[in-house]
Amino acid sequence: MKAGVYLRLMRPVNCVMMGVAVLIGEFIALKGSLNPYASLLGFLTAFTLAGGSMAANDYFDREVDTVNEPDRPIPSGQVTPGKALAFSALLGALGLAFAFLSWRFFQGLFAPLVAGISFALALGYNGWGKRFGLPGNLMVSACVAVPFLYGAFMVGVLPSLLLAFFAALAFLSNTGREIVKGIADMAGDRLRRIETLALKYGPRPAAWAAAAFYLSAVVLSVIPPVLGLVSAYYVPPVALSCLGFAYTSLKILGRPEVKEARRLKRLSLLWMLLGLAGFMAGAVGEPLIS
Repeated sequence: MKAGVYLRLMRPVNCVMMGVAVLIGEFIALKGSLNPYASLLGFLTAFTLAGGSMAANDYFDREVDTVNEPDRPIPSGQVTPGKALAFSALLGALGLAFAFLSWRFFQGLFAPLVAGISFALALGYNGWGKRFGLPGNLMVSACVAVPFLYGAFMVGVLPSLLLAFFAALAFLSNTGREIVKGIADMAGDRLRRIETLALKYGPRPAAWAAAAFYLSAVVLSVIPPVLGLVSAYYVPPVALSCLGFAYTSLKILGRPEVKEARRLKRLSLLWMLLGLAGFMAGAVGEPLIS
């Protein structure tokens, strides 16, 4: 029972997505190959650091979650705030240790620095950045984008233009999701006086902002194949992802309400997963346009 509670604190789907993003970064940096040992270290680094930041998020959001998500581990009484914070610290320490091993064994000179800055940024967002609305959304989206770049850094390679595109796509789409999440969490966010776009300007303007970020990602996703940076395998999953984000945009614009926003923020994870699949597939085979 307790193991399941701590797993819920980590939000394992999010952690796996961060780990996969690192593997995509490594795969592209090594031109279509993976070093099994570097991959394991990289995945574990991202998985544990993401889990640590998620547990910290539950700690800082414990009062808000009594309204927004009362079944979360802390407000439901399944784990104490102190234990959740200690778990966050343990995962963070493990993640940074894995990053140092990447530096030690795979010449990933910048790996500990990038991992440390990313984790500090995530903690800063959880502790105070979230209160500032859009700047907070941008902070957490930066943390989502970094793993693609980290995958290159951990094997001693500078990120390529393609990785920069993938990081930008993750940044834009996640910012849209964070704004939608702000619509879903309005009741609890009022308790902490969090200045989300939804609370500061209203749900409808926030919905327009979310749609703008989602659709910016859709437009940007066209550029890598046009520049000959990806293979034809990139197109099917990314096209489905783009359709998903277009659907989400239309739905949140049509009904910028709490219940709909909660549904759409979950769906957005699916579109992001499809995007990840497309990123990996696009690195295999000959460029679509040469």
